[in-house]
Amino acid sequence: MKNYFVIGNPIEHSISPEIHNFWFKENNINAHYNKKSLEEDDLENFIKKIKDKEINGANVTIPFKEKIIPFVEKLSDAAREANSVNTIYLSEDNVIGHNTDIEGFYLSLKQESRILKNKTALILGSGGVAPAIIIGLKKLGLKRIVISNRTKERAIKLKDRFRFVEIIDWGETLKADLVINSTSLGLKENDNINLNFKEFESGCFFYDIIYKPKETNFLKRAKSRGFRTQNGLSMFIFQAAKAFQTWHQIEPVINKNLIDFLTND
Repeated sequence: MKNYFVIGNPIEHSISPEIHNFWFKENNINAHYNKKSLEEDDLENFIKKIKDKEINGANVTIPFKEKIIPFVEKLSDAAREANSVNTIYLSEDNVIGHNTDIEGFYLSLKQESRILKNKTALILGSGGVAPAIIIGLKKLGLKRIVISNRTKERAIKLKDRFRFVEIIDWGETLKADLVINSTSLGLKENDNINLNFKEFESGCFFYDIIYKPKETNFLKRAKSRGFRTQNGLSMFIFQAAKAFQTWHQIEPVINKNLIDFLTND
C-alpha cells in the first residue's frame, strides 16, 4: 500500500485525507492518505522518507510551503515561480517540489474572470500561498494587486519578487473589487482581521482561502454587510485534484457526490 501525507502545523483543520482517500476508493488505488503535524526540524527527515520511498508523496500547508524548499532536490516551474511548494513527489529518484495552488486558485475564480478583469485586488497576508494568489490574479487579468501584511517587512520581501504589486499598512483599506484573506486568521473561532468593512463599496467580493470553518469571521462580517463571499473549498478541491493527477496520472472526478461528501463530513 502506498502512503501519502499532508504536513503542516497546525494540521487538524485539513480535510486533505478525506478527499484523497475518497478518490483512492473511486479509482481503486491501493493507497492511504493521512495528516502529520511536524516541527520545522522534522522537515529534512520527512523528505528523506520520500527519497527512500517510505512515503510516496505529500502535500504541504502552513507554515512550511517556503520552508520545505531547501530540502527538496528540484522545483517544478510553477513552484519556482511561486517560490512555494504544496505538492511533493519522487521522479527519477529526485524529490520534486511542485505547486498546484496557482491552478487551484485560478480555477476557483475562473468563472468570475470577465467580472474581475482589469479590477483591483487586496491580498491580506504575504505567507506561503500569497505568491500563488498573485500569479493566479495576473492570469485572471486583474490590473492592480495590493498587499497588506501584519509584518510589513514580509510584504516588502514579496514585492521584491513581484515588482508590480503595491503595499499598504495592515488595517488600511482602499477601493478594491476583490479582498482575499490569505492568512491563517480564521482557523480559530475567535480570530478576527482588523479591517474597516465600511470603507468598501457594495460590489466588493470577499474571498477567504480557509475552508474549515466553512464561514470565518472575515466572511461573516462581509456577508452581514451585503457583500458577496466565497470560502476556499473550491480552491482546495482544484489544487487537490492537480496533486492527485501529478501522483497518479489520473484526473479525478469533481462532482456533486464529492462536494456532498466533503461538506457533510
